[in-house]
Amino acid sequence: MKTTLCTRVGIEVPIIQAPMGGAVGPALASAVSNAGGLGMLALWRDDAETMRKQIRETRALTSKPFGVNLNLEFPQDERLDVCLAEKVPVISFFWREPGALVRRAKDAGAIVLHTVASANMARRAVESGVDVVVAQGWEAGGHVRGTVATLPLIPAVVDVVGTTPVVAAGGIADGRGLAAVLALGAAGAWIGTRFLASQEATIHPRYRERLLSATEEDTVFLEELFDVGWRKAPHRVLRNKTVETWEAAGRPPFRCPPRRGRSDCQVTIGRRDRAVPVVHAGHGL
Repeated sequence: MKTTLCTRVGIEVPIIQAPMGGAVGPALASAVSNAGGLGMLALWRDDAETMRKQIRETRALTSKPFGVNLNLEFPQDERLDVCLAEKVPVISFFWREPGALVRRAKDAGAIVLHTVASANMARRAVESGVDVVVAQGWEAGGHVRGTVATLPLIPAVVDVVGTTPVVAAGGIADGRGLAAVLALGAAGAWIGTRFLASQEATIHPRYRERLLSATEEDTVFLEELFDVGWRKAPHRVLRNKTVETWEAAGRPPFRCPPRRGRSDCQVTIGRRDRAVPVVHAGHGL
C-alpha cells in the first residue's frame, strides 16, 4: 500500500484524515497517525495558546507525523508562525492560493499540502512549490471548494502535476473508494466523514447516529445557508430541519452583518420574519 504520498510524508498507509473543524482534536488526529495514516488538526480559528496546547497534546500522544490545516479565507500568518515554532511536520492550506506562505513553511522544514478544485489550480499550486496536491471533488462533505466531481477531477489533476503526489478528496469512505482513486493515479485518499464514526471524534452522539444511518440521498449541497461568516463558502451537509424549513420558505436570501468571523448570522424564514440562527449542519457522506 505504500505510495509516493507515504514516502513524501512519512506515513505507512495512503490515508489522510480530513481536518474537520469542531470534530477533530488531538485524540482523533493522533489515533489516525498511530494507525499509519496522517492525522490532521483544524486550528485555523484558534488563538495561539489553544493551538500550542493542541499541537503539544497531539505530539504527546503520537511520535508519528501529523499536520495542521489553515483556511486562507482568513489571515493565517500568525497561526503559521505558531505551527512552525512548534515544528509541526505537515502544513495544509485550503481555499485561497497560499502564495508566500508556502515558501515560509518549506523553509522551516514543513511539508506543504494545498487543496485545489481544478487542474489549473493544481498547476499553480505546484508552481508555488507545494509538496502534495489535494484534489477535492464536489462530493466532499463540509466546505466544498469546486464544482467538479471527484472521479473526473483526479485524472485531470494527475495529468498536470508531474511527479507531485495527488491526494483524492470527496466521497471516499472505504477501501473500494481508495482503490478507485489509486487506479485513477492518485497517491492516496483524504477521508473525512468516515472518521466521524470513531469514538475519538468530538461530535454529539445524535450526529453520529444520523451519519451512520444516512444513505447516498441524504446530503444536500448548499451555497450559502451555513456559511457562518464565511461568505460564498458552499457546504455539503446532512439534510435537517433547518434545511427543510428554508426550502419550504422558498430559499430566502442569507443575511449576515458585514464583520469577519461572526457566528450569529441569520436567515429570515416564515411569514412573521422569524430569524433562525444558522449553525453548521454537519459533514456529508
